[in-house]
Amino acid sequence: MTFGFASSSAASLSTSASAASASRLLEPAEWSAAGIPLLRNPREVVSGLHARHRPRPSTAIVAVLDPEERLCASASFMRRPSPADGWMFRNTVLAQLRRIIPHDLRRRTPVRTAILVYCREGDARWTEEDGAWMWGLRDACTLHGLRCGAYVTLTHDGWHVLGEGRSGRRPNADSAPEPFATSEAPPLVSRTGGPVSEVLRRAAAR
Repeated sequence: MTFGFASSSAASLSTSASAASASRLLEPAEWSAAGIPLLRNPREVVSGLHARHRPRPSTAIVAVLDPEERLCASASFMRRPSPADGWMFRNTVLAQLRRIIPHDLRRRTPVRTAILVYCREGDARWTEEDGAWMWGLRDACTLHGLRCGAYVTLTHDGWHVLGEGRSGRRPNADSAPEPFATSEAPPLVSRTGGPVSEVLRRAAAR
């Protein structure tokens, strides 16, 4: 009897864990119903980020846009080979946001918008991994005082804005970067230094 009880308890815990994990994802219908702001020119934004970060499968790009849809900051990172989990994705996206831009938690209403572009294998159809990224992006934006923006997949077939139905063939996971097109806010200074920050430092010294 003891063995049977323990087995039942373990099964219950396993079911609870699975349910909790499953709740940390969003399906396209839920995403659409959440009122995620539409990108005015998704191809320009995606092309600009593709040219800047040159993603390959398993690369995620988080970008922050101002109200005029100009790029404020962005970062790319590789997805670790582990089960898709919205909570872990949330922590990863939030860590990147904290690294590249100050939070807007003191504002009554979010002004800047964060979007996520994820380059992956497969076709453009929604997967549970996409749902976990959506959940993670939305939660990370809330914790950083930003509006949650579009989630875009980049596959060998092209780019696709999930929950909206807008897509294009280029850029894609295989294409070479196109001329940089995304408009930017005043020049971004890299926190890690490098040629760009050196040029700006010399200009300021003059």
